[in-house]
Amino acid sequence: MERVNKIIKLLALEYPETKTALVHSNPFQLLVATILSAQSTDKQVNKITPSLFKKFKTPESFAGSSLKEIENMVSSVNFYKNKAGYIYRLSKIIAEKYNNKVPDTMEELIKLPGVARKTANVVLSQGFGKNEGIVVDTHVKRVTARLGLTQNTDPVKIEKDLMKIIPEKEWGDFSFRIILHGRNVCHAKRPLCGLCTLEKLCPSSLLKK
Repeated sequence: MERVNKIIKLLALEYPETKTALVHSNPFQLLVATILSAQSTDKQVNKITPSLFKKFKTPESFAGSSLKEIENMVSSVNFYKNKAGYIYRLSKIIAEKYNNKVPDTMEELIKLPGVARKTANVVLSQGFGKNEGIVVDTHVKRVTARLGLTQNTDPVKIEKDLMKIIPEKEWGDFSFRIILHGRNVCHAKRPLCGLCTLEKLCPSSLLKK
């Protein structure tokens, strides 16, 4: 646990700001943006969401639109047809079942179309300030494996491993700091170990080989 605590502290010093880069003004916009960001960059998503949210201000307005119209507005992101379908269907559910308000529990969120634990954790942490789990995206998967914090490759199992060793109060911040670290330093192909604040704590450091 001592090594884990050192990792947490060093990451906090390196990345004091842990807000998502996805531009949003409420939990519903965050939910939509997070769905759109899967296998696309935040930068790509932020280019299309201003006009999207200007046209559709509530789940009810999305639901009252047509799937084709939503597809046309999000067509610049990867897998846009699938994502548009998820957004259209979950908007109907949120409008009809939840009175236009995004549910704020993991149990309810993962029942929505296109919402798995990763997306739900982002919305809960960034939209509601709740820690019910740890976001596991490609960066978290890669960096935590290199740090020796998990030996699993399945995101759900990785999340369980991390939840056992990371204090609950740190879950939200930890995952976003790891994501930033993965983007900035611990790259998939060429990790910048010489610039890494965690290098001395990392069993995978290229400087040790």
